[in-house]
Amino acid sequence: MKLASVIVLASLAAGAAEAQELNLYTSREPGLVEPLLAAFTDSTGIKVNTVFLKDGLAERVASEGESSPADLLMAVDAGNLADLVDKGLTQPVESEVLAAAVPENLRDPGNQWFALSMRARVVYAASDLDLDAITYEDLANPEWKGRICIRSGQHPYNTALFSAFMAHHDAAATEEWLTGLKTNLARQAGGGDRDGAKDILGGICDIAIANSYYVGLMRSGKGGEDQKAWGEAIKVILPTFENGGTHVNISGAAVAKHAPNRDQAVQLLEFLVSDEAQKIYAEANYEYPVKAGAAIDPIIASFGDLKVDPLPLTDIVKNRQQASELVDRVGFDN
Repeated sequence: MKLASVIVLASLAAGAAEAQELNLYTSREPGLVEPLLAAFTDSTGIKVNTVFLKDGLAERVASEGESSPADLLMAVDAGNLADLVDKGLTQPVESEVLAAAVPENLRDPGNQWFALSMRARVVYAASDLDLDAITYEDLANPEWKGRICIRSGQHPYNTALFSAFMAHHDAAATEEWLTGLKTNLARQAGGGDRDGAKDILGGICDIAIANSYYVGLMRSGKGGEDQKAWGEAIKVILPTFENGGTHVNISGAAVAKHAPNRDQAVQLLEFLVSDEAQKIYAEANYEYPVKAGAAIDPIIASFGDLKVDPLPLTDIVKNRQQASELVDRVGFDN
C-alpha cells in the first residue's frame, strides 16, 4: 500500500474516533446532569449532545419516530420510565456491568431501563420529638391527628408512595389508610417537601412526609440561610412498611429504540453506575447511589442505614392510576 493511502486511512480512522458522540434527551436539571456528562467525556472522549426537556419526553421521542436522533433517555420517577417502555420507545440492554450494579427490583425486568440514583420517601420530625422509628402504616394512627404536613396527594412523589402502599396491601386498605392520613393533617395538603420542614419549625406540624435529598439541600446551605434553619430544626426517620422496607423512587435511563449511536449510549449508561458517577450523584443532589458500596453524602448517611423496600418498582407503578383516583375519592387535597 502506498504511503499516501496509509496516511489517508489513518486520517479517516482518527476522524471517526474524534466524531464519536451520542444524543441524550433528559428531564433532569442541567446542574445535576452536566457534571456527570463532563466526567464521561473526559473518561471516554465521547461527546454528549444534550436536549433538556422539562416535560413531554415521551411525546417528543414518539413524534420524531424512527428518525429520532435520541440515543439515551433519562428521566426522574419510575413511572416515567415505565411510560417510555409502554409506548415502545426503548430497547433492551444486556450488560453484565448494569446487572451487577443495579439491584433487580430497581430495573425493568426486560432490561429496558435501569435506575441510576435513589431518593427515599422519609419522615421529617421535630428535633425534640420523642420518635425514633415509624412505619408508613402508623401515619394513619389517631395519635397523629392534626400533626402531619404533606404536599399534594396528586404529586408524583406521593402517588408513588400510595402506589407502593397499595402493592403491600390492597385498594380497600389503601383507601382506609389515606382517609386516616388525611384526618391527621395539620393543614391542607400542598406546598413542597421543604415546606414540611419549614412548618415543623413554625410549630404547625410535628412530622412531615418528604424526600430525603431535600434535607441535604437545606442543611448544606445551598438553599440559603432560611432553609438551613429549616433543615436543622428536624431529624430524619427512615420509615418502612410493616412487611417491607423504605419506599424509594429513582432517576434512571433507557436506550432509545431507534438510537443511532447505541454502543455509545450503552457506554454512558454503564458509566453512570460506576463509582465515579455514583459519587457525583451523591455530591450534586444528595441522592442515594444504587450501586452497593458507593459513596453517600455525610448528611444523607447520618439518617442511618437505608433498607430499600424489596418490591419491584415495576409492580408499584402499575397502581399509579388507581392511587390517583383514591386521592380524589377521599378528598385528600381538599
